[in-house]
Amino acid sequence: MKQNALAIILGGGQGSRLAPLTQSRSKPAVPIAGKYRLVDIPISNCINSDITRMFVLTQFNSASLNQHIKNTYHFSHFSTAFVDILAAEQTPDNPTWFQGTADAVRQCMHHFMNHEFDYALILSGDQLYQMNFNEMIEAHQKSGAAISIATLPVNAKEAPEFGILKTDSKNFITSFIEKPNASLLPEWTSEVSDESKAEGRHYLASMGIYIFNKELLVELMSNQDTKDFGKEIIPQAIGKQKILSYQYEGYWTDIGNIDSFFEANLGLTDDIPKFNLFDNLSKIYTRARVLPPSKITGGSSIDKSIVAEGCIINGAKIDHSVVGIRSRIGKGSSISNSYLMGNDFYQNMEEISTNYKKGIINIGIGDRCQINNTIVDKNCRIGNDVKLIGGSHLEDKNTTLLTVKDGIIVVKKGATLPDGFEI
Repeated sequence: MKQNALAIILGGGQGSRLAPLTQSRSKPAVPIAGKYRLVDIPISNCINSDITRMFVLTQFNSASLNQHIKNTYHFSHFSTAFVDILAAEQTPDNPTWFQGTADAVRQCMHHFMNHEFDYALILSGDQLYQMNFNEMIEAHQKSGAAISIATLPVNAKEAPEFGILKTDSKNFITSFIEKPNASLLPEWTSEVSDESKAEGRHYLASMGIYIFNKELLVELMSNQDTKDFGKEIIPQAIGKQKILSYQYEGYWTDIGNIDSFFEANLGLTDDIPKFNLFDNLSKIYTRARVLPPSKITGGSSIDKSIVAEGCIINGAKIDHSVVGIRSRIGKGSSISNSYLMGNDFYQNMEEISTNYKKGIINIGIGDRCQINNTIVDKNCRIGNDVKLIGGSHLEDKNTTLLTVKDGIIVVKKGATLPDGFEI
């Protein structure tokens, strides 16, 4: 059974809601948890489920995603396993870019059809969760469904953000509504577990994770008019096909905007995080870097934080923060409620010394900085005595150096903030 599924991971659109993190990279390539990329999540879920034939579909800023996948996912020469990137390509038959999720799959169907498979597992490239897809495929097979949709119980506050569906007593989907108005919700409750009921989660939301029988997918993709799974393919199939709701009870979050991205990363620092990085059975795979262990000196204090490998922390105070690979943090600096993505390379001692003499700011966080409620993208140069204090007192704005969204400061990739800079 495991070899019968082909995974198709959708890279998403321009990722404008995640800007400026998506200014020079695609959404699946955005760094998460200090050492991973978003695309590592669905790929790792597939590998942990022994689904090892994967396509990643992308069209925006795909260079760093290509590089990451090429450098990361190497399988045995004697294995059928692969992770291939399919970027949007204009051909005589397809002169346009991907117009939606279904259109992306349609344009790439000729690549999928070169492989034998019974089921297409269609995943999103920008979600944080740990799921055993084998259990979902088994439920799909057992029910005799043509399509299965992973669903998540949500509460009334969350429901208007999702596609909400209703099921019958056998968990087959009978109706579907995209982002319903709050006034309609009383008609859209579904049967959920007792635990979900106790938490007030009475509505079933689509997680954007689908299983299609191969024959049906081929048939549906022959219709050139449908562009999107959630808005067209699924609603149009209800009543015509057996569509199973596969209820998922674990942690899942959609990394749709800066706020949810920030919250998901800081959530990893909880005493018992909802997303477990420390799980033997659900490992998250990423690029194997040859980095030294992190060095912490000068009376530094670190609490409720994650520190990735290869960091140099000298006399800093770090609280409730994620510190990414190769980060350098200077004396007397205070980092709280923040995500530092780290750096792609080290500067050598000679370069650091020369820069110091010339008054050029080195890569990393300088001395006596205060950073709170902030995301610092990769390879930034932050001088001494810099204050980045995010919060609800700040209005949204966008400059060449940084963006403020919902009170969260995002320092742009490669930005240089001079000594004494404040916001």
